[in-house]
Amino acid sequence: MTEIFAGEGTVPAEWIDINGHMNVAYYVLAFDLCVDALWSRVGITDEYIDSRQMSTFAVESHITYQRELKVGDDYRIVAQLLAIDEKRVHQFQRMYHKHDGYLAATAEWLNLHVNLQTRRVCPWPEEILTAFVDAARNQHDTALPAEIMRKMRVNKPVFSLAGYCDQRERLNLASENPA
Repeated sequence: MTEIFAGEGTVPAEWIDINGHMNVAYYVLAFDLCVDALWSRVGITDEYIDSRQMSTFAVESHITYQRELKVGDDYRIVAQLLAIDEKRVHQFQRMYHKHDGYLAATAEWLNLHVNLQTRRVCPWPEEILTAFVDAARNQHDTALPAEIMRKMRVNKPVFSLAGYCDQRERLNLASENPA
């Protein structure tokens, strides 16, 4: 699988919570910093944002926690570009323990290109769209991640809000009987 190297780091002591492992907020921070690194590769730099008054907004994200990271653990993050259109990019990231190689967490993001003056979604400039497409095409033999587009649910709740089980059933039926 050819993934895009997005960044790496070391878990500092201030990222550790009362449970003795990296707090959920810092997984999101580490992933987000690597989104910025990926954006820089395709031309969405601080200079681009300042001069063009355009940036990206995350409109949806989903984090999965696979295995703990603790203070002093080194990690590396890789990215996959799943889909791109004229205004959006859907991407997926994996965080690995740098030395032991295990998957610690994943992040799935949907980002929109936004005009910062109007605060409205707008098309990518041609050079940015081309850079995204070029980067995506270089992901040779890359399979779709198993974690993408997952829904959260409790399979056999002992309590649920009205309609929760009905919603689960609709989701299950839809996945079994695609239109």
